Amino acid sequence: MTEIKTVLAGNSRRSRATYLVVRDLLYVLIRVWCRLRVEGREHLPPSGPFILAPTHRSIIDTPVASTVANRRLRFMGADKWFKKKWFGRLLSALGGFPVTRGTADREALRRCIAVIETGEPLVLFPEGERKSGPLVQPLRDGAVYIAAKAAVPIVPVGIGGSEKAMPKAARFIFPHKIVAIVGEPITVPIDASGKVSRAAVRDATVALHSELQRLFDLAQVRAG
Repeated sequence: MTEIKTVLAGNSRRSRATYLVVRDLLYVLIRVWCRLRVEGREHLPPSGPFILAPTHRSIIDTPVASTVANRRLRFMGADKWFKKKWFGRLLSALGGFPVTRGTADREALRRCIAVIETGEPLVLFPEGERKSGPLVQPLRDGAVYIAAKAAVPIVPVGIGGSEKAMPKAARFIFPHKIVAIVGEPITVPIDASGKVSRAAVRDATVALHSELQRLFDLAQVRAG
């Protein structure tokens, strides 16, 4: 019940309206300043929940990911940011929900599942924290496991140019072109008993890694 209350904290009409306004503003700003281009939107499921799984090279990847879909996307964030009253309300309105760092992964899992059960898409960066360089790093299996547990597709996204636009420690965004390319959804097969095997999760993670690398390479080339 705690997880449900937590993830529903930003589900009011006002929160949804705030999200759309801020998201559209971010899209205009990033498109003008970084010549943002999004390709492959036709691969996004037209309805129902799914997991969006982008590459992660910059803090700007989060607002870039929010512009990929026309619907509101939900994001997981450290609970310390939600403890500041006004800022926490803003984060909730923008689709964020808190997870306590250092706690068991079960808490994050429960809250992610609760978000998906509301019918909204969820953004998870399968590389974990921000990485650097042209190679997609070994993926955590959390994104695929949650997709399998919730029986939803996972949609890979390669974001190119974001590391040059805003590398680690940068205090402002450089006007470098950013390209986000959406790939086809990946589903994790469920056996006859309705369960997902570890082998299926492992195979889907390998497939996700391969597709993310392909999309990332293509996005990097197009971003210049």
